[in-house]
Amino acid sequence: MNTQEFIEAALLEDVGDGDYSTLASIPADARGKAVLKIKENGIIAGIGLAEEIFCFLEPGAAFTLLKNDGDQVSNGEIAFEVSASVHTILKAERLALNCMQRMSGIATLTRQYVDAIKGYPAKILDTRKTTPLFRMHEKEAVRIGGGVNHRMGLYDMVMLKDNHIDFCGGIENAIEQTNIYLRRNTLNLKIEVETRSMEDVRRVLAVGNVDRIMLDNFTPDQVEEAIGLIGNRYETEASGGINLDNVIAYARTGVDFISVGAIIHHAVSMDLSLKAEIL
Repeated sequence: MNTQEFIEAALLEDVGDGDYSTLASIPADARGKAVLKIKENGIIAGIGLAEEIFCFLEPGAAFTLLKNDGDQVSNGEIAFEVSASVHTILKAERLALNCMQRMSGIATLTRQYVDAIKGYPAKILDTRKTTPLFRMHEKEAVRIGGGVNHRMGLYDMVMLKDNHIDFCGGIENAIEQTNIYLRRNTLNLKIEVETRSMEDVRRVLAVGNVDRIMLDNFTPDQVEEAIGLIGNRYETEASGGINLDNVIAYARTGVDFISVGAIIHHAVSMDLSLKAEIL
């Protein structure tokens, strides 16, 4: 689903066959102006999407940016002004706010993780633990917050996780069958393998033919030990149970990537409001 399709579907969900509150009380030709007010500190995100929402309803809507996606913002500031038909403003209001509040919360939490490990080379990754049909925007918010996107879905990278390995009969067979399949179908995809123990790491190293080794639910000491075995042969990723209290300990190990599902599914929406500016 691209952005235009998302906006159309989201507006249909909200507006249905008519915004009767507006239709009943506001003349069809009324023009107006509104401002996006920021009500708490954080990283603003979703301004670009908000502009697309207003312009989807009214291509001639005038959108004035006062902040940009990724800016550090404070309570009381204004992110943008929009001038358009009052009907457009009121139809777009809730969708624009919902998207921006969610994206800003994700960007703000992501920035906290990124800042926590800024002295280390490790990169903060997101996961597929996202809201259905809103993934592309949540992952955009991660990028705005300074994080890095993992795979977008099941189609753009192979990740052999515990269930794949168990159903396939073991790490060796899972890796072998995956490489055969990719060659047979001329697919140029990276392969990541999840390991659950040091023995798993040794088994992956014995087989090879992968791009990244995930160290799942390893302690920082175990991650450091595993990286000592892996060396520079493959990318490494720490995952599982990582939070702001322990992320620095993982970054110190020298791991390449730290995946944190919480930057999306534990993010708290930022408080924003769209207020009419009486002309």
